[in-house]
Parts: sequence; C-alpha cells; structure tokens
Amino acid sequence: MANNTLSGYLLMGFSAKPKLELVHASLFLVIYMVALTGNILIITATSMDNSLHSPMYFFLKHLSFLDLCYISVTVPRSICNSFMGSGYISLGECIVQCFAFVLCGSAELSMLTLMSYDRYVAICIPLRYEIIMDVSKCVQGVLGVWISGVISGIMHTTATFSTHFCSSQIHQYFCDIPQLLKLSCPNEYISEIGVIAFFSFMSLLCVTFIGLSYTQIFSMVLRMPSAEGRAKAFSTCLPHLTVVILFISTSVFEFLKPPSDSPSALDIFLTIMYTVVPPTLNPMIYSLRNQAMKAALKKTFQRKKA
Repeated sequence: MANNTLSGYLLMGFSAKPKLELVHASLFLVIYMVALTGNILIITATSMDNSLHSPMYFFLKHLSFLDLCYISVTVPRSICNSFMGSGYISLGECIVQCFAFVLCGSAELSMLTLMSYDRYVAICIPLRYEIIMDVSKCVQGVLGVWISGVISGIMHTTATFSTHFCSSQIHQYFCDIPQLLKLSCPNEYISEIGVIAFFSFMSLLCVTFIGLSYTQIFSMVLRMPSAEGRAKAFSTCLPHLTVVILFISTSVFEFLKPPSDSPSALDIFLTIMYTVVPPTLNPMIYSLRNQAMKAALKKTFQRKKA
C-alpha cells in the first residue's frame, strides 16, 4: 500500500446535476432506513423470543447483523456526500471502505453457505441435528465466517492498494475495487487479478455446495408422505433459498457486465442491485415467508406498545 501516491479520490456519484444527486440521496436515505429497521427487528425478535433460540435463527440473527454492516459501509457515506455536494474521500477512508465492503460481502456468502448446511442437516439428517449443530459448532461456524471475511478483506485491499493509480476519479458512489482497478497504471494490477481468481474459485465452491445441499433437501422434501411436513420444510427453506438467489444473482452482475470506460446509469443500477437490494429485502423475505418469524415480530411489537 505504500506505493500509492494519491492522497484521496473523487467519487463521481450518480449525477453531475445537484438536484438529481439530492433526489438519489433522499431515495437512498429511505432505503437505508427500511434496511436498518428490518434487520434490527430481525435481530431483536431472534434474541428476545425463546422459540427462536435455535441454530437456524442464530445464523439468521448474524446474517441480519452482516446485512446491517454491508449496507452501512457504502450508503451512509454516499448520502452524506450527496447532501454536502462533495465526492472527496481520503485514501485512508477509501482503504477502510474497501476492506469493510469485501469483508461483509465475503462473510455474507460464507454465512449463506453455513445456513444451507444447517437446513440440509435439519431436513436430511434430523435425528442427528442436535448433535451436529450444537451450540459450540454454531459459534465456531460464525467465527469461521468472520475470519474468512477478514482474510478476504485483507488480501483484496492489500493487492488493490499496492498498485499505482494514474487517476483519482472513481465512477461509482463508493470505493469499488473493479472501478479502482480501472484507475491503475498499466500492468499494475496483476496481483489483484490473482486474488480475484482465487476468491472466485472459493465463491464457486460455496455456490456449488449450496446447490448440492438444496438438491438433497428438495429430493428429501418431495419424498415426505405428509403434506403438512412438506409445507413446514418449504416454509423454512424457501426464504433462505430466495435470499441466496437474490445475493448471488445480483453479485454476478458485477462480474458479467462488460467493462466500460464511461459508466452508464445501467452500471450504477447493477451495482445497487448487489450492494443495496439484498440487505434491504432479506428481512422482508424472512418475515413474510416464515410463520415463526411473523409470530415473533408480532410479539416484539406488542412488547413495544406495552
């Protein structure tokens, strides 16, 4: 990182027109408040309701905390920049933002993988569920999720900021690594390509594991003789599968979209799809599809009114 000679960067944001920038900032503020409220409610409900003190909801609570961190890394700073009319971000702030963003994104994928394993054990090996998913192993799993995120953040951030940058204008509303790499001088980003290739392979392994887990889960569920049993299994699995599809499909946009030297509105939209949409919709998906969660949220609201 010592090779970087720039003292800061200019985030270009959404629009060069101040009025449009304020509209975007106001919209972001509303979305952020929705995400904040939804995830805090999930954390509160899973912490206070004794019926939700199980591995599945333990992981859900940590997923909601991750979602809070994930959206808080980029959106509040973007809102502040828009209202202040300045897109400047210092080198130190940019490094921290990149590290935190990669940490949360990597940890979220790891958490979704861990949650898919939990659902696999619960449905395909129910008699051994309490043995396999005991408290110590759940805690170890969550620690592993955070450790993997920290390692990813360190590797990506170190590789990115060890290069020289020939420009300081980032065509994005946060310090996005793909956009930063476009600013690097020729042949200065080889180390980051190696890191991206390694973590792309690891991400593929996670996605494959999730796919195999749900293949086994649905195969088992469809063989259940009881319609009530199938409905209960689907009610706990479908919200998680929906969240997995939402997060992975929106993230893939970043890697599949063609590179552009002059980013369009579509580029910004695709970035929002994987940075803002998943943490905002996840609480709604879990609360709307899960009967136990709806009951717990109802109890939470009743306590607040009392």
